[in-house]
Amino acid sequence: MATLRSVRHKPSAMLSAAASALLPILRRMDAERAHGIALRALRLAPVRRSRVPDDPALAISVLGRAFANPIGLAAGFDKGAVAAGGLMRLGFGFIETGTVTPRPQHGNPKPRLFRLEADRGIINRLGFNNPGLDAYVRELAALPNRPVPLGANLGINKEGADPVRDYPALVAAVAPHVDYAVINVSSPNTPGLRDLQGEAQLRAILGAVAEVPGRPPVLVKIAPDLSHDGLAAVVEACAAHGVQGLIAGNTTISRPDGLRSPRACEAGGLSGTPLFALSNTVLARAFLLARGRLTLIGVGGVFSGADALTKIRAGASLVQLYTGFAYHGPALIPRLKAELAAALKAAGFARVQDAVGTAAREFSEG
Repeated sequence: MATLRSVRHKPSAMLSAAASALLPILRRMDAERAHGIALRALRLAPVRRSRVPDDPALAISVLGRAFANPIGLAAGFDKGAVAAGGLMRLGFGFIETGTVTPRPQHGNPKPRLFRLEADRGIINRLGFNNPGLDAYVRELAALPNRPVPLGANLGINKEGADPVRDYPALVAAVAPHVDYAVINVSSPNTPGLRDLQGEAQLRAILGAVAEVPGRPPVLVKIAPDLSHDGLAAVVEACAAHGVQGLIAGNTTISRPDGLRSPRACEAGGLSGTPLFALSNTVLARAFLLARGRLTLIGVGGVFSGADALTKIRAGASLVQLYTGFAYHGPALIPRLKAELAAALKAAGFARVQDAVGTAAREFSEG
């Protein structure tokens, strides 16, 4: 057992332990209310970055940035970047904030966030609820430093949107404050948004974004429900317009067989363990289609180091968490990194980069 003296030198461990102790209480609350409390705590709590270095085997350099480890926080957890400072000190290799839209947006009527505990999943139909671009940029500008790479996930308003106008404007606004920007055309909760994955519309958006001076690396977040032909068109559009990567993928509107939770029939996007296999298939297919032209970030159902290695072997250079973090809190991060380092070694890989895409052909077959 750690002594008081040793704990004093491990503030991140103390935060993880405290957060983990609160999780049973938060789980008894409405899911969206609990989420809001967690964000406020991360914003207000004095979180100091752990001084324990990550295993060197976890380091990877992609997108022109160095990542101490490949485990990141997915968009959707901190839409307004209100807790970005605290989140960047929890041990993640990177975090992604947003989705942010040009104007503030309340999102869809409540309730709109549902735990599927028996399935280790979440269904959301939030609808890009966020404080808007001006407030978001103020939060980013107020960050004293960026101890890990920071991404901005960008979307359009439900009403009055002009994607070819709005996405470049969003990229330009966040460019001074982030390490990469994500064009989100895959949320199922904004009517018509997924239609922007169509080749003609996506090429128009990406062509306009390519004209933004001083833009950071740009990625596109895709739906796991894309057909193979649709995915191939997205990959080629991205490669043709200087996009650096893909995030595969967003939540799914499908409902796999065997879901046990009472809320499984709720409308919205499904994340967590039920998304794992589908997201791995789309990720692997994207890796094979990209042929080294795009950096891939894998997201969907990661709860362990073995899950993270599966994503990496399917084609991901980086891996993101959302549902796993929502269920297990900050204590998940050091455990997952330790498990990933051990899993890499057990599989015969000296470093993350060596494992990327090594099983893509296998996973692409679904």
